[in-house]
Amino acid sequence: MEKIKIREAGFGDPAVQRLIAAAMAELSARYGGSGDDTPVTPSDFAPPDGAFLVAEDETGRLLGCAGWRTHGDDAELKRMFTIADSRGRGVARQVLAAIEESARQRGRKRVILETGDKQPEAIALYEKYGYERIEDFGYYKGEPGVLSYARTL
Repeated sequence: MEKIKIREAGFGDPAVQRLIAAAMAELSARYGGSGDDTPVTPSDFAPPDGAFLVAEDETGRLLGCAGWRTHGDDAELKRMFTIADSRGRGVARQVLAAIEESARQRGRKRVILETGDKQPEAIALYEKYGYERIEDFGYYKGEPGVLSYARTL
């Protein structure tokens, strides 16, 4: 298995924005429209009230990403994505663990997230690692197919 490094990155960084564009294209293919209309800004992920992390291989190629931002007392997971040719290698799990640790270090007790019913891979990942369904809370609260999850850190 290749060595994967997880590090903080700026959400506005051009390489990060290319990953985000790929994530939005995939969500658009699954759900239509832009893929996700949730308002997100680079400042959402600015420490200490958030962080944006990337996974990279030994050559520095970005393989995946995710960020968390403050939502009340919780850390809200946003923009979790792994590029297609790196799926099945544990990238998402490593990014998720790093997000949880980052949020824990900054005093958050729980990670919450919204996903949709057309993302079975994401649902499986979250459930495998202890995320449980909660009442819908975010931008898509009350919309058909939305699924909200949380995990106590």
